[in-house]
This record gives sequence, structure tokens and C-alpha cells, in this order.
Amino acid sequence: MKHFDTENIRPIIFYLVIILCISPLMSAPMALVLGALFSFFKIGLPQINASRVTKYLLQTSVVLIGFSMNLSQVIQTSKTGFWLTVFSVTLTLLTGLALGLAFKVDRKTALLISCGTAICGGSAIAAVSPLIDAKKNQVSFALAVVFLLNAVALILFPFVGRHLHLSQEVFGYWAAIAIHDTSSVVGAGSAYGQKALEIATTVKLTRALWIIPVSLVIYYFTKKEKGAKVKIPWFIGLFLAAILLRHLTPGWNDTFAHLSWLGQKGMMIALFLIGSSLSTDEISSVGWRPFIMGITLWLAVSVISVIFLTL
Repeated sequence: MKHFDTENIRPIIFYLVIILCISPLMSAPMALVLGALFSFFKIGLPQINASRVTKYLLQTSVVLIGFSMNLSQVIQTSKTGFWLTVFSVTLTLLTGLALGLAFKVDRKTALLISCGTAICGGSAIAAVSPLIDAKKNQVSFALAVVFLLNAVALILFPFVGRHLHLSQEVFGYWAAIAIHDTSSVVGAGSAYGQKALEIATTVKLTRALWIIPVSLVIYYFTKKEKGAKVKIPWFIGLFLAAILLRHLTPGWNDTFAHLSWLGQKGMMIALFLIGSSLSTDEISSVGWRPFIMGITLWLAVSVISVIFLTL
């Protein structure tokens, strides 16, 4: 009898899950948990560069979701949330650095975690790390902390929001302020409702623009040697262009609805890939000090912001 090769069935399982992600049965938390189960049981993925695919899939999905945004609402949301963004970004950075001193976390790791929490998770960490000449393990620590808290927030926030009876608008602002990465903000917003998704995505991408001034300030104070480049996420400009195109061509609304649908399904697949890349070795290598610091900072931001918004 021919030996059954388990390697042959792995691609089949993978593509079945991708189909499931496109179906109405899949939610954002489910996609993330399913990916984590793939990692835990070492099912494995086909021979693809998962991190690279995930990165571009996330960015493309965010751009496509921009076609569902109303320009007038985007402008109003940006105006309403500007000073809230200024206050929350500044306070989060200062609190994070103070907690870094309290927990005796090395300065560069504390700064990376603080920037990731204050602005936009992994994108902010990637932008700031070359400016402070961060070591590979410091970047990995910060990314691991942010990733784990993103996974928790994606599942926990919609549950807490419904328990507190938060409105769609309040939840959108809360998710954008207190969840690290844009992908998890979009996932939590879509799980809560369409208006929450629109507000959360708009406010979060507005916050992502703060990579520019924060990076310039860090560049100035660290006096990094000339030649260091600040990496600004390209998809932010395309997201804004998608919103503008929708506003200028209202006759294409049916097409834009299909593009937005593709963006939401692409986000599901990306969240599955994120979960499947979770490594227990990487998690254990983080150490308890930066992890406790990151949790404390995240809880402080989450609690203070939801109290402020509900008042």
C-alpha cells in the first residue's frame, strides 16, 4: 500500500481556509485564531514568503477599503479627532518612556514599544528603528509585544465595546487610539459595524501620518548620522486617493462597493496569515520586562481613552 504523504494535503487545507476567509462565515477574530491554530499544530503553509505577502496584502486591502469611505465624513472625522490625536500620541509616548524607566527596559526597546503603541504598531517601529540604530533583537522584542497585544485587542475590543454599549462612533475612535496596527483596527472595526469601521480606519490612518513628525523629532534628538531615511507608508497616500476618486466619480459606486468587498476579504486572509506566523520561540524570547511594560502602557491607553470618549 502506498504511504500517505501528509505534505500533499497541506496546500489543500491552506487553500480551503483561504476560500473560507472569502465566505460570509469568517470574521476577523476567527481568521486570526485559525491562523494561530495552524502555527500551534505546525500544519505549515505552502512555500510562500508569508511576511512579504501579508505586508502587501494588508496595505492593498486598506487602500481598497478606502473606496467605501465618504469624503465629507472623512474630513469631519479628521477635524474632530485632530486634537484628540495630538494629545493621545504625546501622552502615550511620554507614559511609555516613563514606564520603560520604571520597569528597567532598555531605552531603545522602550521607545520602539511606545512609538508602536502611540502611532501605528509595526509601521512606526519599522520607521523609527533605523533612526535610533536599534539592534535586531530590540526590534524583534518590540514587534513581538505589539503583535501579541494586537491579537488580544482584535478579539477583546468588540466584546468589551458591546458590553459597555459603546456607539459605533465611540468604538471607532477608541479602536483607532488604543489598538496598535492598522490591520487589527480595521478587523475590530469591521467586527463592530460599518460606521465603526469607517471611523476607525480614517482616524487610524490619520494617526499613521504622525510617523513623520515623531520620526523627525527622534532624528533630531538622537543626532543620527546623515543618510538615515524615514520610511513613510506608501499606502496612506493611495488610501486618500481612493477616497477622493470615489467622491469625484459617484457613478462608479457599484464598482467601488466591489473593490471595498475585496479589501475586506483581503484583510481576512491577511489576518489568517498573521496568526499562522506566530512563533512560540519568538514570544518566549521577548522577556517579561518589555512585555509587562507594553501591557501596562496598552491597558493605560485603553482605559483612559474609553473613559474620555464616553464622557
